[in-house]
Amino acid sequence: MDDLADLVAGCFSRDADGNATTGRELGVIPERLYQDWRSLIAAERGRIDFLAICTPNDSHYPIAKAALDAGISVMCEKPLAVSSAEAEELERLARRRRLVLGVPFTYSGYPMVKLARDLVRRGDLGRICKVVMEYQQGSFRKIDFSKPLDKRNAWKMDPRRSGPSCVVADIGVHGAHLIEYVTGLEIRKLAADLSSFAPGNRLDDDASILMRLSHGAKAVMLTSKVATGEENGIRLRVYGDKASLVWKVEEGNYLHVKEAFGPERIYKRNAPYIASLSDVSKRCSRIPAGHHEGFIEAFANHYREFCAALRGVEGCDFPQARDGLRTIRFVDAALASNRDGGKWVEL
Repeated sequence: MDDLADLVAGCFSRDADGNATTGRELGVIPERLYQDWRSLIAAERGRIDFLAICTPNDSHYPIAKAALDAGISVMCEKPLAVSSAEAEELERLARRRRLVLGVPFTYSGYPMVKLARDLVRRGDLGRICKVVMEYQQGSFRKIDFSKPLDKRNAWKMDPRRSGPSCVVADIGVHGAHLIEYVTGLEIRKLAADLSSFAPGNRLDDDASILMRLSHGAKAVMLTSKVATGEENGIRLRVYGDKASLVWKVEEGNYLHVKEAFGPERIYKRNAPYIASLSDVSKRCSRIPAGHHEGFIEAFANHYREFCAALRGVEGCDFPQARDGLRTIRFVDAALASNRDGGKWVEL
């Protein structure tokens, strides 16, 4: 989107024909099209600036580790790994090698989420007391589990590919990241109740999670793939002792702020006043106000900030290795709590 990087090499499928077709469609010359990620890293070491990993969960760690060992920076899709131990190793390796390791949690790339974060930083909400995070999807209600699943859905419910969690690791991590990103607080403890309602699903597809945050704040998260009729129902509510804010991804160009003794304010993406409130929100708005902007642009915002970090720019705003590690610890704690009947578990 910003013409900051050229796609020059890749491995796009385990299937040779699919790999060749995709490479041709993306303009990768045959000499730099590889049949597996190992040969890609071996041949491209020292020739590429970074590697983007967009594969099923179980392969994130080995690919990222091999790339970092080869001195290649990485942008790795969430989750960063399938265990805290793996994520910790990747975070340490990137830090030791002084490489950039990013995890593009989509929704913190939205301009109005960045504005929300900066309003909290300014103290507009006062002391944060409570956060309510929802990420409700109905995607599993559209699947007939009695029939063979398509490739896109099958691996997410296979613990060998997805890891030990489905809904928490797939979409709950977005919620955990948003809570910490917007509030600036850390999730310290949680108590989780995980369920599997879809027939034949071997992993969690619904979760209710209570959280205790730093500085005495508390949070609750409801996340599901069996919320019938929901599409991508992300709703973030942050309550302070002076004001509160509400952001909904399906109305992502607007941020609502409510005060106890004042009128409700609605901030609009890329409005003339935004730059004075949040430089990064203004910087990450790509099209004129009033036009729909969202999901694809949010990814582009993360990649733009990531590329700036590769050039040595300070203060770039994108999710990094620590954010990826925090969310994996969140998943592990949720699984441990659920196994122990909802007992409070420290991250």
